[in-house]
Amino acid sequence: MLAHADRPWFLTRYDTGVTPYWALQAEPRVGYRLCVPRGYDPGGTSRHRLLVALHGSMREDHAVPFQSLVGATGAIVLAPMFPGGLAIPGDLDAYKFLRFEGFACDRLLFTMIAEVARKYRLECDGTRFALFGFSGGAQFAHRFLYLYPEHLRAVSLAAPGLITLLDDRLPWWVGTGGMAAAFGARRIDRAAVARVPVQIVVGSADDDPTEIAIREGAHDWMPGVNDAGPTRLDRATALVASLSDAGLTVRQDVVQGAGHDHLALIPAATAFLVAVLSHPFQEASG
Repeated sequence: MLAHADRPWFLTRYDTGVTPYWALQAEPRVGYRLCVPRGYDPGGTSRHRLLVALHGSMREDHAVPFQSLVGATGAIVLAPMFPGGLAIPGDLDAYKFLRFEGFACDRLLFTMIAEVARKYRLECDGTRFALFGFSGGAQFAHRFLYLYPEHLRAVSLAAPGLITLLDDRLPWWVGTGGMAAAFGARRIDRAAVARVPVQIVVGSADDDPTEIAIREGAHDWMPGVNDAGPTRLDRATALVASLSDAGLTVRQDVVQGAGHDHLALIPAATAFLVAVLSHPFQEASG
């Protein structure tokens, strides 16, 4: 279990509302910022649900846009920051595949949560949380879902570009064939994955195929990488079908007139996530 602070700490103006970016103490090359209820009482007893909101390639801020969710639910938002060039110079994609060139971004996320849980009172000490990702963050989020469903209350995927279908007939990372072996023989618990409600949201105008077409020879090219469709709209539909076929409850939202813009998609995600985070908590069975 992740430990939380067992005594009050001195509250400053930097500790509630939207916080500064903090370096992760265990690995200062990555970091995070938070959005914390303004009325958070360090000497109180109430516990707060957690939303992890993950950026895309542009490293957009995802703490400020979820302030209304914090106000509606009392949840705490953790917005990780995996900088560009983390693994190799010029790279923007390492975190999207969870692990790359020695960086285990899935494990670093758990370390971030543990650090936050030592300062703030999180429900379940942060071991169960909702997960949102935009673009590259949505790539991270659905792959994280496959490996760690027992930690997730719900997942909202906004405009993922490169997708991994829940299909063992396709090789990792186009599909999930060999994924368990690639991550230290951690098997995909399909029954647990199917218990996690999923939203996929995309803009109706997010239809530029040149943004996500992968050319042979690129570091993220492999056979079948473009088969799910030429646009994010097409790929969102393909992912909805794959997850639905695997037994998941999937909600698909298309935001009319929106392009590839996290601020245009977050209101739809907020509606889904507020409902999830407002629902009485029940331990998952199995």
